[in-house]
Amino acid sequence: MLKKNVLRYRRVFDRIYRKGKSVGGRYVIVFFKENNLDYARTAFLASKKVGNSVMRNRARRLMKEAVRVSSFELPKGYDFIFIARNTIMDAKCRQVQKSIESALKRIGVV
Repeated sequence: MLKKNVLRYRRVFDRIYRKGKSVGGRYVIVFFKENNLDYARTAFLASKKVGNSVMRNRARRLMKEAVRVSSFELPKGYDFIFIARNTIMDAKCRQVQKSIESALKRIGVV
């Protein structure tokens, strides 16, 4: 993932949470908002509700890998925040991938 494709600043996160929309799945919650750029930006988050640091890092890796190997490409011009639910720890990569795909289909961007 390129550096320019990663969301970083708190003000950007706050704007997405406030003005964007969200869709929840079994393993992942997706927040999204248009960004008027010619590329998509993403962030992968796991709160302390997911578990200790090892579990949170595994959750982030699962989500990143699910997006990377998926059959779709994230649409340009959107910011996405993928937040892991605590149920993700029992999931395999393929299950997380299906959860993300179904959330993005409900959004209508894939």
